[in-house]
Amino acid sequence: MLSDIEMLASFSDGTPPGISRLVFGEVDQEARIWLKAQCRDAGLSVREDAVGNMFARWTGARPELGAIGTGSHIDAIPHSGKFDGTVGVLGGLEAIRALRQSGFQPQRSIELLLFTAEEPTRFGLGCLGSRMLGGGLDSAADTRLRDSEGNTLAQLREAAGFHGSLDQVRLCDGYYAAFVELHIEQGPLLEKEGLAVGVVTSIAAPAALRISVEGEGGHAGGVLMHDRKDAFCAAAEIVLAIEERALATGSADTCATVGKCHVYPGAVNSIPSRVEMEADIRDTDEERRNQVLREIEHACARVAAKRNVQVQVTPINADAPATCSPQIIDAVAQAAAENGLAYKKMVSRAYHDSLFMARIAPVGMVFIPCRGGVSHRPDEYSAPQEIENGAKVLAGTLAKLSQVES
Repeated sequence: MLSDIEMLASFSDGTPPGISRLVFGEVDQEARIWLKAQCRDAGLSVREDAVGNMFARWTGARPELGAIGTGSHIDAIPHSGKFDGTVGVLGGLEAIRALRQSGFQPQRSIELLLFTAEEPTRFGLGCLGSRMLGGGLDSAADTRLRDSEGNTLAQLREAAGFHGSLDQVRLCDGYYAAFVELHIEQGPLLEKEGLAVGVVTSIAAPAALRISVEGEGGHAGGVLMHDRKDAFCAAAEIVLAIEERALATGSADTCATVGKCHVYPGAVNSIPSRVEMEADIRDTDEERRNQVLREIEHACARVAAKRNVQVQVTPINADAPATCSPQIIDAVAQAAAENGLAYKKMVSRAYHDSLFMARIAPVGMVFIPCRGGVSHRPDEYSAPQEIENGAKVLAGTLAKLSQVES
């Protein structure tokens, strides 16, 4: 696995140790070719769908039954690390290799799934491949989704060799009897508590808002303070209100972030006339999150009236959280215990492809520690023993689930 991780990291547009791998880009294509070869060398049959999701199957004794799936993604945001997503893909491959080499015979087929575009880097929308597998996007995405250079999804996927109608991507009901994703925690809890494994019980989902504030510009010295309609001052109040609303729920599972903010005209001696922001509000409880969204809209209206500016709030998306399958939770916990690994049940506050797979199959996740809880940075790191532990627990989980008859 460690050799595989290093090899996959070599397919990058970034300067080491940073990893950059844009979906449908040249290095993404090279990485996919290498990964397909590893899967075929492991005796797996490989197919790809119209958006580039890759399926590598170990056919079980009862191929008519729903398969047991595992996997993650290999696309990487600019200047990120080598473990996010890739541990789930390569860990899944290694788990299958180990089970095959041990002489294990699954009843249900076991399938490794590489998701296309988990990161929102290219199209501004995360989990593209898994959304389509779960029926969350249709063929209209082909022309609606564009990258920063104006290229459509249709143009980019066709150029990368992925053909056919996007309407055929959605998986049929019962295709998977269970789906389990191995992932680094992307948080500090396991490391702080000295635990080897996190057994995920639920996955938070975000809602995204675009907030536009229209004020009135002017010269920084020519307009008196009491006469101003400063869009940025209003935006600052809104940002603090968003933070306050999230904290007021009293739940650690409620998180709110304003991660994008553009101020116009952007001159030091000019009063800001307009601000464009985007906010991420996420929770494991959908109604609690939606209540925060309503309170944010009320706060925006209050700030607009107080500062005599115009505020427009536009929803971008609102995905539903997912609850993990009790059967899969138990299987992961048993596999951890059988390997003598200390574990805890925990929620995932980051969202993953498993969030969208939950729309069509029972899901579960296995977390392993990452140093300092750091992710999406070049210094992202999980130790070799932690990665090995994750692969062992995943292998045990896949073995248990693949033997279930119904």
